[in-house]
Amino acid sequence: MASSTGEGAPASPVVGNAPPLVTTEAKMIVAIGHDHCQQLKDVLSKEDSSTMVVVMASSNQTPTPPKPRSPVMDSRLLAVACSGSWKKLQSFLSGEDRQTSGDGAIRSSAMQPAFGDEEALLRESFLDAVTMDGDTFLHVMATNSDGENLEEDGPIRRKAVSLLFMQNIHGDTPLHYAARAAKINMVSFLIDLAGGKDQNADRVKALLEMDNKSKWTVLHEAVRSGKNDIVELLMKEDPELASLPKAGTSPLYLAILLENRIIAKTLYKLSHGKSGSNDENLSYSGPSGQNALHAAVLRGKGLTEMVLGWNNDLTTQQDDKGSTPLHLVASMPRQKDRRYIRLLEANPDALYQMDNDGSFPIHVAASVGSRITINVFLQKSPSCAGLRDARGRTFLHVAVDEMKIWPVWSACRNQSLSWILNMQDNGGNTALHLAVQKGTLMIFCAIFGNKKVHLNLTNEKGKTPLDIAHCSIPKGLHYNQNAEVKIHAALELAGAKRGICRLDYFEENDIVQVRKDEMEKVKEGTGSLCIGSVLIATVTFAASFAIPGGYRADDHTNGGTPTLAGKYTFDVFTIANALAFTFSAMATISLMFSGSPMVSLPIRKMHIQLAYFLMGISVTNLTTAFALGSYMMLAPVAHKIAIAVCVMSFLVLLYQNLDLTIKNCVLVSPLLRRKGICYRIVTIPLTAFMFMGSVLFQLLPVVVVFYLTVLSHTGNKVEPAAQPPTPLA
Repeated sequence: MASSTGEGAPASPVVGNAPPLVTTEAKMIVAIGHDHCQQLKDVLSKEDSSTMVVVMASSNQTPTPPKPRSPVMDSRLLAVACSGSWKKLQSFLSGEDRQTSGDGAIRSSAMQPAFGDEEALLRESFLDAVTMDGDTFLHVMATNSDGENLEEDGPIRRKAVSLLFMQNIHGDTPLHYAARAAKINMVSFLIDLAGGKDQNADRVKALLEMDNKSKWTVLHEAVRSGKNDIVELLMKEDPELASLPKAGTSPLYLAILLENRIIAKTLYKLSHGKSGSNDENLSYSGPSGQNALHAAVLRGKGLTEMVLGWNNDLTTQQDDKGSTPLHLVASMPRQKDRRYIRLLEANPDALYQMDNDGSFPIHVAASVGSRITINVFLQKSPSCAGLRDARGRTFLHVAVDEMKIWPVWSACRNQSLSWILNMQDNGGNTALHLAVQKGTLMIFCAIFGNKKVHLNLTNEKGKTPLDIAHCSIPKGLHYNQNAEVKIHAALELAGAKRGICRLDYFEENDIVQVRKDEMEKVKEGTGSLCIGSVLIATVTFAASFAIPGGYRADDHTNGGTPTLAGKYTFDVFTIANALAFTFSAMATISLMFSGSPMVSLPIRKMHIQLAYFLMGISVTNLTTAFALGSYMMLAPVAHKIAIAVCVMSFLVLLYQNLDLTIKNCVLVSPLLRRKGICYRIVTIPLTAFMFMGSVLFQLLPVVVVFYLTVLSHTGNKVEPAAQPPTPLA
């Protein structure tokens, strides 16, 4: 086989009786365009049979020529169009603004071509230019012109007529722009321009009903601009305009959304059909399957009543998520006008319509914590309390799940709702199960305080509320005032039982809560607590050398000693400050052990627990030292202020018991309701005694400080020596 260069290839040996090989010349022709096809045919027809031709094509599809692009609008033309003056535009295109340059050449700001018979054609072609957004000069004029008269006949008017239906890259026509800019004269001019001398109604209707890429007609733009006179003009030209689009945001929906009642009434009044019914040519549709009533209920009671007066059937229509207008209004937690009452009067059955998730309006109200809305629903139809969503939950389950205290509190104190308190969802959980899982003490107490709530019902996993509470307590290190611990203690005090199941199964397979590794707990606790302990040690160390009252002068007998030394308050301050430093230093040492990876985990846990205890004592002594130091400085000149500072300082000690006090007070009431009068006689004094004992325990370091100071002053008292007798003269 010969190469394309014409050089002969080496002959191959002949095998057997095979005929000798024939040497031919090869050519390769590549067709790179559609216009090369005919040339390829001519080459093939001229070549003989001994020539091998290889044909290659770059694509199987014939490339389509690109659409011609409109010229970019000249900056001077854009500037003249933005002025909004037809006269300036006409003067600009006629060349009246030509200027003579310095070299005597005549130049036009608009066109550089020759001037002659071609000038009229050049003027019109010059007006075909567009901006980067695809706006023609008519789009720009529609935005800026006040609709002044244009000459009856001429190139500008002819070009304007041809550009009336021209859309930019967003699909907007010049009429869209005129309505958006609220130019009523320009809107009227463009409509007249579309009708022409013969007042072609079909052409006007086609222009008015053109929509952009957002499916908005010129009527939408007029509604958004808020100009009722433009809306009236458009509706009189085309009474069916308010019916577009059939699906999507209608002009009426947009007017309701913008709370423009005047325009909404105009649309309803002028959209009359052949049968005289306004609804025939009026669309109530909105985005995502909504209707005008969906928007009205979120905008006010007045708009809601107005739309309901026009079409009462809108109350049953659902959007793409299955929500009715009642679902939407139920999702508003605070309503002074209670517009949902008007919806219920129009359609009481709307309470029993579910959305795509199976939720009824009462579930929606519970999820946002609207207690008043729920009470109104229950007054209108008490049976709706037992409605279940797709997960089998009542509104009480939903309120607990979303941790809304007021609906739960109201439902648990409503005797007529006792029948739903023990209802179970698809997982077998009652409201009490969910409250224990959430670990919210207030919600738990609201349910737990109702004696009709069963404490020992099991869910599908065989767990009672006590089982869930037990599994919710973190293993290892934890704060003993956590809500989980308090809930577990309250259930045990009330006599709650565990499930009928092996307890070790729960211990091994509990996946209710993901717990942190013990090592991570120790690391995190050590880091945060160490900052506080070191800070207290630093402050108390500095206070030992910057004592109140200063020091005696060097020429004094006891020069360099504190001036207030020997006074009772100063000694108490010194001892309290020393104890604060000592215990904070001890806490720091414990934290050094708890943070060391060389120490075993049990020892580290012991040290961090000890550090918390030492830090509590250190804070108490530091507060005492601050209060006494302030008292020493202020008491001689402002005794009342000194007392006030002491009282405010000891609020720190009360704050240490605030969490304990609040949680115990919250739990006392439901426990008393469950245990009865006898339990109350014992529990109330016991609770008060426990609270006082806790406060006194926090104040124990203060008592010790004062007692040590008293002992030191008592031991330092010395009896005066007897005076010798006076000698007689």
